Amino acid sequence: MIDIPMPRLSDTMEEGTIAAWHKKPGDLVSPGDVIVEIETDKAVMEHEAYELGTLASILVPEGESVAIGTPIARLDDGTGEDVPAPQDTSAAEASTATEITPIGSPAESSTASDTKVRSTQKTVHPRATPLVRKLARERGIDLTAVSGTGPGGRIVRADIPAAPESAPDETGAATTPAQTGTPANDAEVVPFDPIRQAIGTRLTQSATTTPTFTATASADVEALFTLRADLNAALDGTGDKVSINDLVMRAVALALREHPRINASYSPAGRGQTLMHKQVNVGVAVAAPAGLMVPVVHNTDRLAVSAIGTRIRTLSAKAMDRALSPDDMSDGTFTVSNLGMFGVENFTAIINPPQGAILAVGAALPETRLVDGAAVERRRMRYTITADHRIIDGADAGRFLAGLTELLENPLRLLA
Repeated sequence: MIDIPMPRLSDTMEEGTIAAWHKKPGDLVSPGDVIVEIETDKAVMEHEAYELGTLASILVPEGESVAIGTPIARLDDGTGEDVPAPQDTSAAEASTATEITPIGSPAESSTASDTKVRSTQKTVHPRATPLVRKLARERGIDLTAVSGTGPGGRIVRADIPAAPESAPDETGAATTPAQTGTPANDAEVVPFDPIRQAIGTRLTQSATTTPTFTATASADVEALFTLRADLNAALDGTGDKVSINDLVMRAVALALREHPRINASYSPAGRGQTLMHKQVNVGVAVAAPAGLMVPVVHNTDRLAVSAIGTRIRTLSAKAMDRALSPDDMSDGTFTVSNLGMFGVENFTAIINPPQGAILAVGAALPETRLVDGAAVERRRMRYTITADHRIIDGADAGRFLAGLTELLENPLRLLA
């Protein structure tokens, strides 16, 4: 008998939610078969079997979350051990998250210190399918206040429209909005899903524990826009397009190669260490429906502009579909966040730890400047670096920004 544990599917994952089982107890399972879909803090991912056998039992039903390493199912591998009878976990009653051994009578209170408190790793959630959870989030419904009419008390779609706005507490009194955290006005309540929880945790950690500084520079990008037009004219009919962001990513990658102290991460080992990365792997912030995602373009400095653009489009599409793999989001050494397409002129971004820096790129806006004594309107782009001051000094950031400006104002160097 083999326990199938909750796998670690991302570097920041602490627990996973069972989104859907593809096998049921009694089904034959072969290596490579997709047995379950798991929702992590970054995406919904398929998990394959590694052993041949028969699925004996499902230990964690759809909709429930457990910590990494917790058994989620058992596989009979034919070793001859007794196999528990297959059970329909969708019809089982939800169990409590903790078990506390009784302390006994008052006479036994002197031995209370020997009482063992046992706690499982399971996090109890209302029993509901991912679709029901999605509908509840959209409608601002607290599923803990909904009585399910499905098998074993599972909440089904039909239960959602009739969900009560408040539920009685243990004393029988109605729970007020203040007690549940629900606003008294007509605001929509959107509970955090695993991705939003991860965003909140990581960015709070970064903003509160990393000593940072920011520096802003700007570049005349008229030549950059001209180059983009020329490249797209040459690519006409191929289906490929080059964006300003693709060119910026290429420029950032080359600047990182020239200024390796920026292409670094902080490590707390010993008295603190700077990890100087040999690869230039630039992450690109993507505003996906599920939240901010940062897929990584690996070896960005070795890719042509068109290849960078193709890779970014592929990663962005996967982010929109929550189909990013762990490899797509791992080993980033620097991040670019671009809000220029929204007309944002200038902003600062929060570092994606343990990376040492992030670049916030604004819009290219027309400005009137003197060129050879004449007033000329030209587009300028502003960009701000946020750096971890433990491993990056102001002079390092200044040299990096100067190198980036040189590349953006002389964009033919991006094609070398």
